[in-house]
Amino acid sequence: MKQYSSKGSNGKGFFERFSTGVAKATGSSLAFVSALSAVLLWALCGPFFGFSEDWQLVINTGTTIVTFLMVFVIQKAQNKESLSVQLKLNELIAATKGASNRLIDSEDLSEEELAILYQHYCTMAEVTKRASDLRKSHSIEEAIKETKEKLKEEGNA
Repeated sequence: MKQYSSKGSNGKGFFERFSTGVAKATGSSLAFVSALSAVLLWALCGPFFGFSEDWQLVINTGTTIVTFLMVFVIQKAQNKESLSVQLKLNELIAATKGASNRLIDSEDLSEEELAILYQHYCTMAEVTKRASDLRKSHSIEEAIKETKEKLKEEGNA
């Protein structure tokens, strides 16, 4: 199935360019001051409209619509940012000698698998704390091996 998109010269689709621009703009000080000004203006208009239900409906409707649309724009920008960070971390893992390549796609693991890996890192931290040279690092595999050896030694003692 062919996907239609209006990609610009840099290969980004309209919604990607739009969401990135909106996320940047709405995260600015100017956007906050503008929103605060709009709320203050609305509040100041209250006495002229007798604090009526229609007056309240204006702010309720406006903020609901803006919030609803911003959820999608922010999520699009967040997804892109998250993927970019994951790729950078994957590159660092892949390029680091002694790093465990099993972590390259850890975002696809289940919560249970992540909890197991977390326990391995806790073990690694304990092994590093007990090492004579605190600057020495360990891989997951080294931590597991040393922990198993230690457990065997404790079991034989």
